[in-house]
Amino acid sequence: MQMPLTTLFELEGLPSSPLTEALRQRYGGNLGFSPQTVYANFVTSLDGIAALDPETPPSIISGKSDTDRFVMGLLRAFAGAVVVGAGTLRAEPRHRWTPAHIYQGLATEYSEVRAALRLEREPQMVLLTRTGNVDPTLPAFEYGALIVTTDEAASRLKRSLPSASRAIGFPEEDLHVSTVLRAIRSEGHSTILTEGGPTVLGEFLKEEVLDELFLTLSPRIAGRMPDDQRLSLVENHAYAPSGLQPATLLSAKQDESHLFLRYRIDRSH
Repeated sequence: MQMPLTTLFELEGLPSSPLTEALRQRYGGNLGFSPQTVYANFVTSLDGIAALDPETPPSIISGKSDTDRFVMGLLRAFAGAVVVGAGTLRAEPRHRWTPAHIYQGLATEYSEVRAALRLEREPQMVLLTRTGNVDPTLPAFEYGALIVTTDEAASRLKRSLPSASRAIGFPEEDLHVSTVLRAIRSEGHSTILTEGGPTVLGEFLKEEVLDELFLTLSPRIAGRMPDDQRLSLVENHAYAPSGLQPATLLSAKQDESHLFLRYRIDRSH
């Protein structure tokens, strides 16, 4: 039997949606989000590495932590849509961004959460790609995905995607995260989760549309060489020394040497 998460700290007054008893016990309490929340979930090594290379899944960084997969499933259970970039898809081409796919053991409980929140049976998987160079036979497209890309790439993809998936296009100069979020909102989705990768997270932060960050801190050190492809938590966006992005700790939970941290991204700077 898996041990429940130990709550080390939790800010009073956080939104709360009652979980099933099994989920509440495993998570060490309830969880909830305000309407329209945009949140991210990542795992990093102690030295801040979020991706080792384009071919290595994040589970290597987490040490294949069972609890990390459980939390991933729980956060997906609250999401109307899950946004990922093309790099994340390339790293895990057989993946499906659903609660049950990442943690089958509590699939029924995740479904009950979604039903209680009046969400669709599965989150809408949203793929961001400027080039549109994706394999339309991957499972994510077979079961249904929304691809947001350029007008030219969308026109090309529409001829090859399975009927369960769709591609929508924008002029390349208008293909920004804020545009993507408006498109997702127009589909009726309220809570939106992004799982990466680091470049996508950088875009969310740059456009100041991210509300919360869930960060699993794995008790591993990865290191980095000058010529490798290892990525930090945030890529392709940097703050000036006088304006580093502040965040407020909302919750801290522990599973042995793994820490599960929840932050609010503050926009008052």
